[in-house]
Amino acid sequence: MRTWRDPEVIKRLLTTPATWAVVGLSANTGRTAYRIGQYLRDRLGMSIVPVNLRGEDALGEQGYERLADVSGPVQVVDCFVNSQRVGAVVDEAIAEKDRLGIEAVWLQLGVMDEAAADRARAAGLDVVMDTCPAIEARA
Repeated sequence: MRTWRDPEVIKRLLTTPATWAVVGLSANTGRTAYRIGQYLRDRLGMSIVPVNLRGEDALGEQGYERLADVSGPVQVVDCFVNSQRVGAVVDEAIAEKDRLGIEAVWLQLGVMDEAAADRARAAGLDVVMDTCPAIEARA
């Protein structure tokens, strides 16, 4: 199994100002996606776009049901969905790549799909898998 944690890619993603679509971020303050969305915005200075099944707003930002609903731009798609569902999110990121300006997909800690990662890489996207921006930023 190939590693999907290139230190140079991770450093660039975490230090370059960007808009991150956080898939799975809703108004539920008890969810990890909420804490990490807040961390991305408040500690790393990123803009965030909540994407969740109900299109709920979160952290004062307008929410969307799908990446296809986002007006743009988005550079990173951060996936807080389980491994069985993440392939569809990655495929949507690939489909919306040119319209939104997507450059990378980040699959959160415990979220793994080698085939989806391969598809994203083949489409020209950077891929980080099975780690968390808050963990990597402190490393």
